[in-house]
Amino acid sequence: MSFKSTPGSPPVKHKQSGQQLPSARGIRRACSKELYRTAKRLKLYISPERMEQAEEKYYAKVIANLLWIGENRNDRKKLCEWWNTEVSADIAALWDVEVEPLKEAFKHAFGGYRL
Repeated sequence: MSFKSTPGSPPVKHKQSGQQLPSARGIRRACSKELYRTAKRLKLYISPERMEQAEEKYYAKVIANLLWIGENRNDRKKLCEWWNTEVSADIAALWDVEVEPLKEAFKHAFGGYRL
């Protein structure tokens, strides 16, 4: 059996050993959605400027840890724990909220009650 493509047919796609990392746009959109859902669960109005600043901080931290996040993309509990230790304090200070309620709101927004 030959794996070469014949003229006029689409090229044969080879399976990759690992999953590809998400695009920068996809990461930015995911960060934005997660923070929006978190603020909504806090029942708190966050000004667009502070929301944008929080998105930038969150996005920068995700990009800095992209390989680890990519490796653990299917373990939402681990990702939530990472967010709690690496991101939550910065966002809490920016939004002027307590850290523990923010962590709880993110947990419910990101992974639901099962985490």
